[in-house]
Amino acid sequence: MMRNNYEENGLDSLTVSENKCTWGGPWTQTKLETFEKYVNAYLTIMNKHRDKYDWKLIYFDGFAGSGTRDQEKENPSELLKDLFHEGLDKEDLSVYKGAAERVLSIKQRGFDDYYFIDSNKAASDKLKEKLKDFESPDRKMFFINKDANEAISNFADKLDKHRNYTSLVLLDPFGMQLDWDSIKRLARPHTDLWILIPTGVIVNRLLDKKGELMYENKLKSFFGLSMEQIKAYFYQRTNDQTLFGEEERIIKVQKPIERIAELYIERLKELFSEVSDKPLVMYNSCNTPIFHFVFASNNQTAKNIAQDIVGKMKRRKN
Repeated sequence: MMRNNYEENGLDSLTVSENKCTWGGPWTQTKLETFEKYVNAYLTIMNKHRDKYDWKLIYFDGFAGSGTRDQEKENPSELLKDLFHEGLDKEDLSVYKGAAERVLSIKQRGFDDYYFIDSNKAASDKLKEKLKDFESPDRKMFFINKDANEAISNFADKLDKHRNYTSLVLLDPFGMQLDWDSIKRLARPHTDLWILIPTGVIVNRLLDKKGELMYENKLKSFFGLSMEQIKAYFYQRTNDQTLFGEEERIIKVQKPIERIAELYIERLKELFSEVSDKPLVMYNSCNTPIFHFVFASNNQTAKNIAQDIVGKMKRRKN
C-alpha cells in the first residue's frame, strides 16, 4: 500500500514507499541499451560528414552521477531523495547510471568533447576516477559540479558562440529537477535530446485526485505552464445531484500518467520539429508506467532512427 509522508521541510522531504511494487529491473537496462544504440547510429552518420563540414561533436550528460556499479556502496535513500521513492531495488539502481561508460566504450570515432554534469562533487569525482582510462589527446572530458539548469544555460551560451558545434544531450534525472526554461535553451538546429520524464513515479503523485496541488511552483517550472493551464489539462469539473442540491466536484482525468507524457511531448513539439510520439516506457513490477524516455530533434532522420530503435526494444520485450 502506498504511503505519503509530508514533512515540514516541503518537497525535498516528500517520500513514497511502495512495498508491493518495485521497479521493472530489465527496463532500466533497456533504457541504457536504447540510448547506446542511438549514440552508435548517431556517430556512424556524423563521422561521414564531420570533417567535411568542420563539425565539432559534443556529448552532454546533465545528470551523470558517479557511474558506479558497486551496489554495496550505493545509498538509494540519499541518491533518490528527489525521487520520492524508497523501494528502489539496488540492482536497478546499479544499472541506472551507466550511460557515461557506455558512450565512451563505443568502438568508433567518438565525440570531441564530453560534458558530465552532477551537482554532487563526490559523485563527480568518483565518475572522473572511473573514466580516467578513457582519456586520450583527441577526447576532452569535463566534469562539472553544478545544478543541471545552470549547467545547461552555460552550455547553451557556448553553443550560441560556436555554430559548428553539434550536440547530443542526455537528461535523465531521478526527479523533477529540470526547469522548462532549460529545455527551451537546448532547442536549436544541431542538438538532439533524449530526456527521461518521471511521469508516474513523481509527476502523477503531485497531481492529487482533488486538484489541491501542494507544489504549484514545481509543476509550473517543470511544464512551463500556468496553474490554470495545468489544471485545465488534468482536471474536469462535474456537477452531482445531492440531497442538498447540485454540488460541483473536481475530478482527475482518466489515465493521468499517459496524459502527462502527452502534454510533455506536446510542449517539446513547440520547440523541436521532430519529437517521438511513441517513447520508451518504463514500468514497475505492477506494470504501472513510471518513466517515459522521449527523443527530440530538428532532424527527421534522427527521429526515424530513434523511433526504430525504441520500436525494436518494445518488440524484444514482448
